[in-house]
Amino acid sequence: MAIEEINDAGGVLGREIVPVCVDPASDPRLYGQLSEQLIIESGIRLFLGCYMSSSRKAVIPLVERHDALLFYGTAYEGFEFSRNVFYGGAVPNQNILPLAGYMLERHGSRVALIGSDYVCPHEANRVMSELIHERGGSKTLETYLPLDAGALDYEAAAQAIRRSGVDFIYSTVVGEGMARLHRALERAGIDRQRVPVASHMSCEADVQTIGTELAEGLITCSTYFESVDTEANGKVIQRYRQRFGADARTNASWEAAYVQTHLLVRAIGVSGSTEPVHISRAMAGLEMDAPQGRICVDGSNHHTHLNPRIGRCNANGSFDILAEAPEPVIADPYVMSHVPPAWAGRPHPRFSGTGKVAVGAA
Repeated sequence: MAIEEINDAGGVLGREIVPVCVDPASDPRLYGQLSEQLIIESGIRLFLGCYMSSSRKAVIPLVERHDALLFYGTAYEGFEFSRNVFYGGAVPNQNILPLAGYMLERHGSRVALIGSDYVCPHEANRVMSELIHERGGSKTLETYLPLDAGALDYEAAAQAIRRSGVDFIYSTVVGEGMARLHRALERAGIDRQRVPVASHMSCEADVQTIGTELAEGLITCSTYFESVDTEANGKVIQRYRQRFGADARTNASWEAAYVQTHLLVRAIGVSGSTEPVHISRAMAGLEMDAPQGRICVDGSNHHTHLNPRIGRCNANGSFDILAEAPEPVIADPYVMSHVPPAWAGRPHPRFSGTGKVAVGAA
C-alpha cells in the first residue's frame, strides 16, 4: 500500500518503486538463503521485512557482508545494533517497561510468566523479571512452550498458573499458541477480569486469531493501535479498508512497515541515491507524522523514537487506550533505566481507571 502511494505520487528520483517479494515460509534458514540469492543474483540491497528475531538474525550477517540495508518493523527484545539495520518497532523501554509499571501498580505483584521458546520471549521475560524483582514483586512461575506446542501443553500450563495464586499473567506466547493459551486459561477457570493477561506481543491481528470473546480484557502496550486518534491514522485506515475490505484491521507491525517504506523512499529522495551508504546517512534524524503520531529515526543507534500506549481489548476486538506517552519516547534498546514512566500510571483523559469512557470526556 505504501509503495502504491509512493508510485501514485510519482515515485522517487523519477522512477517507480518495484517490490520483489519472496516467501521464506517462516523458516530462518530460508530467510538467509533467499536474502543472499536476491543480493547476488538480482543485485537487491534494500530489504523490508522479517518478523521473528530468528529471521532477523538470519538476515543480518548477509546484509552486513554485502553492505545492504534491512528495515525491520517488528517490536523486539532490544540489545542489538547493526549499522546495516534500521529498527522501526518498539524496544523494551517503549513497551515492556511501561506495561510492567502499569500492571504492577494496578493489578498486583505476583506474576506468572509464560512464553514461546525462542529468543525474544526469553529476553523479554528477563527484562520483566528484573522489573518485578526491583518493584518488590515475585514470579509465581516461568515457563516456555515450543512454537508447535499443542492444546494439552497449554492446558497443563494453565492449570499450573491457576494453582500458583497469581495476580496477573505476562504472556510472550506468539502465533497460534496465543489462541491455545487463552482457551486453556478459560478451561482452567481463570477469571480474566480478576487475573488479566498482559502481553506486549499482542495486537489487533492476534485478537482475530484468539477470538474477541476470549481476548476481551487483554492488556498490552503498543506504539500503535487502530483506535489511535490522529489525522494521519484516520486517513490511512480509510485507504486501508478501501483496498483490503471494510473489516480489515491494521496493527503495529503493519504500521511500522508502512512507515519504514515511506522513510526509506524519503531517504532515497534526500540523498539522491539508491546506494545503502548514502541512504543510511539520510535516514539519521528523519521525522514523519506517522499514523501513531510524530516519530523520529535516531542516527546514533538506528532505532526509532515512538509513541507508546497502554491498551485494553474491548468487546469489539479493538483496544481502548488507557494511558499514553505525552511525547515520543527515545528508544533505549539496552534498557539503561528500569524506572517505569510516570505516564503509565495516569489514566488516559478519555478513560477512567477501569477502562470505561469517563463521564464528560470529549
